[in-house]
Amino acid sequence: MSSPHQMRINSRPFDRGIELLNQVEYRLVETEVEKDAIYRLRYAAYLNEGAIEPNPTQKITDRFDELPNSWIFGVYYEGALASSVRISVAMPGHPETPSTAVFPDLLQPELDRGRTLVDPTRFVADPSRAKRFPELPYMTLRLAYVACHYFNADIGLATVRTEHQGFYRRVFLHQPLSQPRQYPGLTKPICLMAVDYPSMRDKVFARYPYLRSSYFERRKLFERSTERQLSRVDGQDVPFDRATIIQRL
Repeated sequence: MSSPHQMRINSRPFDRGIELLNQVEYRLVETEVEKDAIYRLRYAAYLNEGAIEPNPTQKITDRFDELPNSWIFGVYYEGALASSVRISVAMPGHPETPSTAVFPDLLQPELDRGRTLVDPTRFVADPSRAKRFPELPYMTLRLAYVACHYFNADIGLATVRTEHQGFYRRVFLHQPLSQPRQYPGLTKPICLMAVDYPSMRDKVFARYPYLRSSYFERRKLFERSTERQLSRVDGQDVPFDRATIIQRL
């Protein structure tokens, strides 16, 4: 389901990634005004690449946006919204994410083993800004690696179109797990890819050091301002709705 606009599949790693981290701002989207801007960006980006049919609302949203195990981020460059990605986390007790819904045969067995899955979806970018900022896919999808560290993930997922698999394989070391399948609301099918995060993260960090994150940054991005908490902060459980403790089996 990810849509890496203007993605340079054969480009070399960008040397100025660390520098660019000082130029982009990641914002956890929580207000209705912020969400509306993201939903409109999704619509414009998907329509631009022919991934959806036009709709009168000119917005793209679904039930996963409001689940407690989903986080929506806006990525701002030069003060303007440039891209967005939604990070969903599947774990025992909270198994619902976009990818587990479309690929239950492949992912439910992992959940049954007590695995934690980080599922980045709805990756979209402003087409005009993507042309001027070719590193934008790297800067945006960096949030998936930040999430994997924060939630102590076992598996990092990616749901992508066939023509984008090369990027995820090369940069994040994902491996394809499925043939293309239809996703509700999209006109183009998607494939499931995955990476064993604990065993591969050091290799990825060695090649792309700007994908690393600090403890402070991880907490800032994934600790909500409300009581809707669902996380394993760097391996430690914290409350969800103050009543439920999520534990890995």
